[in-house]
Amino acid sequence: MQPLVRDNIRLAATVMLIRDTPVGLEVYMVKRPGRGDFPDLHVFPGGKVDEDDFAPKLCAGMEDTQASKLMGIEAGGLRYWLAVARECFEECGVLIVHENGDDLSPAGVGKMSDWRTALLADSISFTGLCRQQGLTIACTRLGYFSHWITPDMAPRRFDTRFFIAAMPSAQTALADTGETAGEHWVRPSRALELGRSNEWKMIDPTVLSLQTLSQYNTVEEALIGVNSGNHLMPLTPELNRQGMQALR
Repeated sequence: MQPLVRDNIRLAATVMLIRDTPVGLEVYMVKRPGRGDFPDLHVFPGGKVDEDDFAPKLCAGMEDTQASKLMGIEAGGLRYWLAVARECFEECGVLIVHENGDDLSPAGVGKMSDWRTALLADSISFTGLCRQQGLTIACTRLGYFSHWITPDMAPRRFDTRFFIAAMPSAQTALADTGETAGEHWVRPSRALELGRSNEWKMIDPTVLSLQTLSQYNTVEEALIGVNSGNHLMPLTPELNRQGMQALR
């Protein structure tokens, strides 16, 4: 498998949660605090891939060979699916999982706040929580969206895989105030307007992801487009300089 860190580049994963509204498709974004990696930026929830994130038996609907092939790597692709599910729960309290092979039960939804509190307090690991509660990552609900590597002039670099997922209807997103300074459900076109007016600070991967999302009117359209693999703009030398990589 790929090392978690190579040449100062750390593996990472991020997720775009999307939902349908009367005014069109919205995506969930958070604002980073004025410290740490990417201070004051508006981004999608995500973070670093951890050693504990490789747990194929906790991943439902996909084998590691299939996940790795989708990403164009030899092995370890499922780490990204688990990592992005973990980060989604840590940062915005949303679980993209099955419970005992089915949708998360109402009782499970009712326990999510306690589970998240224990996770954020390091009382239990995410994989430990999944094993304890009979949860498996709903891999087929996480669509592989894009691949970015921070340009080499940056002091800290990340090799990041972007995913997309429909917001579970029975759940509510709530940002972790220890990791974020704000949260927003926003239409992609509106987020782009806020970026152009300098009200929001965003980096190229975020802006270009929003541009891609803005072509869809509904969650279903977006998921079909992404799962077909034909959603991204052509990879040009300029986009590559900005950090965009081939999908696989």
